[in-house]
Parts: sequence; structure tokens; C-alpha cells
Amino acid sequence: MQAFEALESNVRLYSRSFPSVFSRARGSIMLTEDGRKVIDFLSGAGALNYGHNNHEIKAALTEYLASDAVVHALDMATPAKLEFMETFSSVILRERGLKYRFQFTGPTGANAIEAALKLSRKVTGRQNIISFTHGYHGLSLGAVAATGNRFHREASGVSLSSVTFMPYDGYLGPALDTADYLRKVLLDKSSGIDSPAAILVESVQGQGGINVARKEWLQSVQSTAQNTGALFIVDDVQMGCGRTGDFFSFEFAGLSPDIVVLSKSLSGYGLPLSVLLIKEEVDVWQPGEHTGTFRGNNLALVSATAAINIYWRDQAFSQGIQHLGELVRHRLEAISLKHGNSFAVRGRGMALGFDCQMAEVAEATTRTAFEKGLIIERCGPVDQVIKFLPALSIDSETLSQGLDIFEESLVETLKQTGPL
Repeated sequence: MQAFEALESNVRLYSRSFPSVFSRARGSIMLTEDGRKVIDFLSGAGALNYGHNNHEIKAALTEYLASDAVVHALDMATPAKLEFMETFSSVILRERGLKYRFQFTGPTGANAIEAALKLSRKVTGRQNIISFTHGYHGLSLGAVAATGNRFHREASGVSLSSVTFMPYDGYLGPALDTADYLRKVLLDKSSGIDSPAAILVESVQGQGGINVARKEWLQSVQSTAQNTGALFIVDDVQMGCGRTGDFFSFEFAGLSPDIVVLSKSLSGYGLPLSVLLIKEEVDVWQPGEHTGTFRGNNLALVSATAAINIYWRDQAFSQGIQHLGELVRHRLEAISLKHGNSFAVRGRGMALGFDCQMAEVAEATTRTAFEKGLIIERCGPVDQVIKFLPALSIDSETLSQGLDIFEESLVETLKQTGPL
């Protein structure tokens, strides 16, 4: 790792948490250059929902590359783009009673968030964006302005404005409905809060600590957006593409956002691909008004289409995710119970958090877990929550082995630090 330290910027992050050189990967197993097998419960921060080097998806990619089909085409029309849009529309949208146009943005989730905020301001003629405490939407300037974490905000080096933060569901405790508070201040013309262009929300906050919004809360927030003339945007960058059980994280609440932001596992193979799903009436862009060189990467569109065809044409995969998620939840709750319920377990589907309350315990546990052969990362305001994002296609044996390693690592940590 010394060569990386000498050559790569100090900004690198994950290589510090997992100090090995990874040479190969398949499914939920990564191999290091020195021959170690490591179980992956991070899944590319949610970009590898179908595992590393998924062979069924890879077959579609290799066939496409072998045919000399177009890989880069700016935003020109290609068969790969058309097949993706038609497949996504018929298999994902139509089955859920949704209708959207596709806007292919730059390759990252932050690129897509920037486009969503820019479009909202253009549609409404307003500037203010409502975001929520503990929210995370990316680190480019517009996206970080809507991100709550002070560490990331301070790194921007400029004033971050035109965003108002409101308390997320449960932020002020179970007795206070923060959706009611949001409605009151936005409808009150003397609240001091400018009328918003958009309300931007995650139905499950990933980086914020695996905080889960209730169905009724999300429905109320959507209603407030409609009543105030604001666009309702769901950031499904990390929690979309099946992570919570359904393809979209908001399906359980019956929502119909004006804009849905997708990225990470959309390509199905870890290739960069980001999309805005936008309702026809808010598609007010002029040609070329928001552009970029790497939009709609055709190779990623091919793998995205393959992932939909393989996993989403019936309910079996979704049901399997929910079943695995319950297994993980029950195991984590049992571990917490062994320690006097000192830890909080929360999440939906295969996005689960184990709140250690103390960052030191979470850090030591994840470090020990990696030494034992498990990649697992932290999240939350001070990185006190251990985040579980296994591949949705993981087999039960590997899942159980990873949970065993986690429990062993937690026990060792608590022996050294003492009980909470």
C-alpha cells in the first residue's frame, strides 16, 4: 500500500478502511493480491446490488463489445438506449402505474442531483430547496448544499446557500410529527422560510445513519410539496434498484414523485450511469440547456437492461430481498439482545444499520471485521452506525458467514472497550 500512499491523493477514503490490494471479485467475495478471501457487505456503497462480476450481466456486455456496437455517442440515439428505455418503461414503470421521461445526466449520483435541483428551479422560478437533517445527496457544490453533514459542508470552501433544512422523520423524537411542522412553516407566509422550488428527500437515509421514514410521513411531505407548488424529488441513488425490497424505495408509500434520481446500481454492473425520471409536465428543458459528455453510457445501458430482464420481470427477486432482509434484521436484533439491547437496529429490506452509539465501538468493530475477512462500513453523523449493504443476490451461506464475523468482531471490541 506504500505506493498508493506515495502516488494517490490524501482524499482517498475506502482504501484506508480496507488496506489491501484487491485483484479479483465474484459475487460477494473479493480476493486480495496476497490470497485472502473477503466477504463484501459494502457492495460498492450500493453500486453492486447484483454482486461483483455478475456473469449473466457480463454475458450481455461481452456480446455487445464483441459486436463493435457504439459505446460512446454523447446523447445520440442508439439501439442500446432505446432498448433500455422501452424495457424500463414496460417492466418497471408500467407495472407500478408510473409514467416518466428519461433524462440521462452525467455519470454520478451527484450529477443527477444537480440536474434535478436545476430543473426544479427552472420549472418554479424559485431558488429555495427543502432538504432534511442527516440527508446526503453528493459532494458537488449544489448537492453538498443540500447535504447535512458538517464535515462535508465545510470542505466546500464557499458559502452554501438556497437550501433550508427541516427535521427528518423522528429527528425530534417520536412524539413530534415533523411533517406537520414542515407543512405549517411552508404554508405560513410569515414563517421566514422562502417558498421552495423543490422538496428533496430520501425514504431511507443511507449515509445519514440508515434512518427510515414512515409511510405516512412521506405521504404528508409529498402532499405539502403539491400544496406549496414545489416539486417533490426522491433521491433513490443508494436505496433504489431493489435495495429496500421493491425496485423503488418509495413504492411502499404509494408515492408519485415529480422527479426520481437513480444511479449506483442502475447499470447493474458497477458501470457509471445516472438518470432522472421526470414527469412530462416538468420537462421544460430547452435543447442543450443541461448537457455533458458522458450521458447515457451505452455499455452501462446494456448492462442495466440485462439486470432488469434477469431480476425484475416477476416478483420472486423482490420477495427474496425482503426475506433476506428479515433474516439479517433478526440476526442483528438477536446480537443486540445478547448485549442488553444496547444497540439500535433499523432499516428496510437489505439496507440495515447497527447503531453502536459510540463511534469508537463502530470503528474498532469494522476494523477487526476486515482483519477477519469482512468488508463493512460505517455511517451516521459521527460514523457510529455500522451499515449493512450486502449484494441482493448473496447466497444465505455467505450472508451467515459475514454475520458471524461481524458478531465475533463486535464481541472482541466490547471485551477491549467494556460494555456501553
